[in-house]
Amino acid sequence: MKYTGDFTKEISFPLGGIGTGSIGLGGNGRLMDWEIFNRPSKGSINGYSHFAIKAIRDDKPVTYVINGDLNKDFVGQYKQSRFTGYGFGPETQKMCGFPHFKYVEFDGQFPIAVLRFQDEGFPADVKMTAFNPFIPCDSKNSSIPAAFFEIEVHNTTDAPVNYQIAFSVANPYERSHNQAKESDAYHMLTLSNASADQDRVEYGDLTIATDCETTYTQTYWYRGGWQDNIVTFWNDFNRIENLRDRNYDTDGRYDIGTIAAEIKVFPGKTEKVRFVLSWNVPNTQNDWNCGNDAEWAKPWKNYYASIFNTSVDSACYSLKNWDDLYHRTLLFKEALYNASLPQAVIDAAASNLSVLKSPTVLRLEDGSFYGWEGVHENAGSCEGTCQHVWNYAYAMCFLFPDLERSIRDLEFGYSTDENGRMGFRFMLPVGRKMTDFRACVDGQMGAVVKCYREWKISGDHQWLAKHWNNIKKVLEYAWSDKNPDCWDLDKDGVLEGRQHHTLDMELFGPSSWLEGMYLAALKAAAEMGEFLGDTEKAHEYRELFEKGYQWSNENLFNGRYFIQRIDITDKTITDRFSASDTYWNEETGEIKYQIADGSSIDQMLAQWHADIIGLGDIFDREKVVLALREMMKHNYKRCMRDFTNPWRVFSLNDEAGSVICDYPDGVNKPKIPIPYCEETMTGFEYAFGGLLCSNAMIDDGIKVVSAVRDRFDGKKRNPWNEFECGSNYARSMASYALIPILNGFAFDLPHRFIGFDPYRKDHFRSIWSVDGAWGEVFIDAGRAIISIIGGDITLSSLGVTFFNRVSSLNIDGKHTAFRFEKGILYFDEVKISQTIEIIV
Repeated sequence: MKYTGDFTKEISFPLGGIGTGSIGLGGNGRLMDWEIFNRPSKGSINGYSHFAIKAIRDDKPVTYVINGDLNKDFVGQYKQSRFTGYGFGPETQKMCGFPHFKYVEFDGQFPIAVLRFQDEGFPADVKMTAFNPFIPCDSKNSSIPAAFFEIEVHNTTDAPVNYQIAFSVANPYERSHNQAKESDAYHMLTLSNASADQDRVEYGDLTIATDCETTYTQTYWYRGGWQDNIVTFWNDFNRIENLRDRNYDTDGRYDIGTIAAEIKVFPGKTEKVRFVLSWNVPNTQNDWNCGNDAEWAKPWKNYYASIFNTSVDSACYSLKNWDDLYHRTLLFKEALYNASLPQAVIDAAASNLSVLKSPTVLRLEDGSFYGWEGVHENAGSCEGTCQHVWNYAYAMCFLFPDLERSIRDLEFGYSTDENGRMGFRFMLPVGRKMTDFRACVDGQMGAVVKCYREWKISGDHQWLAKHWNNIKKVLEYAWSDKNPDCWDLDKDGVLEGRQHHTLDMELFGPSSWLEGMYLAALKAAAEMGEFLGDTEKAHEYRELFEKGYQWSNENLFNGRYFIQRIDITDKTITDRFSASDTYWNEETGEIKYQIADGSSIDQMLAQWHADIIGLGDIFDREKVVLALREMMKHNYKRCMRDFTNPWRVFSLNDEAGSVICDYPDGVNKPKIPIPYCEETMTGFEYAFGGLLCSNAMIDDGIKVVSAVRDRFDGKKRNPWNEFECGSNYARSMASYALIPILNGFAFDLPHRFIGFDPYRKDHFRSIWSVDGAWGEVFIDAGRAIISIIGGDITLSSLGVTFFNRVSSLNIDGKHTAFRFEKGILYFDEVKISQTIEIIV
């Protein structure tokens, strides 16, 4: 997607590894949102950190900051300190008061951003390519704490020109120590905290590095008052002479340093300079809810600190392996963006991968994954890889399955009690007592469903067997007499009790939304049990699923859509759980916070999960289609201008969106209905859109998805920050599920099978991935190719239901014997690392 003018003003494109924090690249090229210090920092500026370029022409320097125009906050920002902020103009550190480029185009195709700068006053066109490695099935190289920048200079004059590109970075520490370093191949400048030992939480170091042969380093900018440092730097750089070094014998405060790289470019030619900015803030701790317990405030190391001792190490690694890291990232980006999927789907799926490179995400010392729901401006928002939020996130399970499995390992190992109750928020540090708060039914049932998914994606029998006893215990908590919320105490396959859920309150009585998650867990557990030879449990779970399936389809469908079955005027329902103080509305004589007869956006959420992971029908398919049609009439809103929303406003004016719950004409709406009832939250919208697509309502599904992405257009909102309960919200990664849905991708690695049944059968191309392998699928003119770009995969069957017959099968270039039956190719088990070619 290309953004120019006002459509760049909300952009902040995160550059960083998985669990390393990130630095934002603004729409005009400035560096912002310095979130590399183990916490969010929205809107932060790290001093005068910037790129600048100088051309020596006719014995005169022409010097520009490599930024475009600042296009917002001309009066200044609110909530700043005295003598800065609103009423004082933009911060001078944004460098908007210096010569800069008039035209900038921001081409953002996550994980790579390309910015093009032009100005009639500058004798070159400049292109910046910025990225951090994003390589499916390679979580290690996708977790490097660094931002990669390549500056490309195209000489637009008729004479050779020497250009110098200066990268200046402020030392972010109050007591700062800067040190220039060189190796055989790299020039570096390290900025460190001189006031803390390396085992302290406060410690950190950053490194600017380049592999350019000719460089000039200014270890320290001039120290002085007022604007002395930036004035002196500009005088030093904006002259014919080269940048001169400066050193001090004592540590300073927030000292800035610069490395300038020089290249000579001939007329009409192009040369490039590479820079890496790496960071090392190795130690972190729970500083949000540790109370007075020193044990829980004990620091631990970030995963990247177990790989790289210092930012010098990560900088050198990044430069040494740049070509390979960029090439493999580019292969992923091209496979994603070249897919013959609707543009809105590619945009939604790709852009929300940025959550994995944001401060929402941590990696613990052993590499395990942990995530907030999202982030506040300066703190995480809602801790604990929250089950019922991360249930919706479908990116990591396909792209980094090892990290997804690590979440299951943590929650079973440390957040499940002897009775099967799960803490839906995992507590840090690892080993801390799990939360005492009640279990969350959609989160807990989702954990069972996700175990099924992880097993199907990986084929790892041992991993499944290791967790099987916990899976059973977690599922059976539904009817356990140790469950105070009595979800299914009479064990009839129907949830009747008090049910906490992702909308932060409890439903009473059966609803298709939560009942569906229970049914999906039962069905998934039955299949896992059968595979593991636990036939008794498999039979028990399947029988319970059949009872619940029949009851739900008979009692939770009102002829138009699925509902919650409850008499909201019956106070005894909440009295049973001593919950009337919270839930009973004495004035209206109703139970509060219920769906009742409303049309919930998640009424068939379990079917969305089931369609993606191959679990089959959770609800009667004809009723599913009828309900989806009604949801398009009621939950989807073409325009918000006349719509009443007393909750958080995520869409407004003439924007479109799909609301959490709607009450069609003639349906009784509770006086105080389900929380967030009228909101439009992107993760829910994507799940709705995905379910439409998996039920052949493609146009409607794309309409729902497009409504979301139209709101995040760069002008009104940041395309790489879909928010809900804070920025960089995890639930938005529900968007990635649209890819396997439209691919018709089936995966059953325990049985060495994958398959495709795409939404269009001609001229189709898309990306696919499972544990250990990823690639592309091409279908055209009686021929299909499944390429493997990274890793390898062992298969013995392949689904190609889009062909009625097959005449030839070639695997890794070798003709392979096969049997073709009902759209499936069967062949001898084989490890595949290159291509599968099928010819009609």
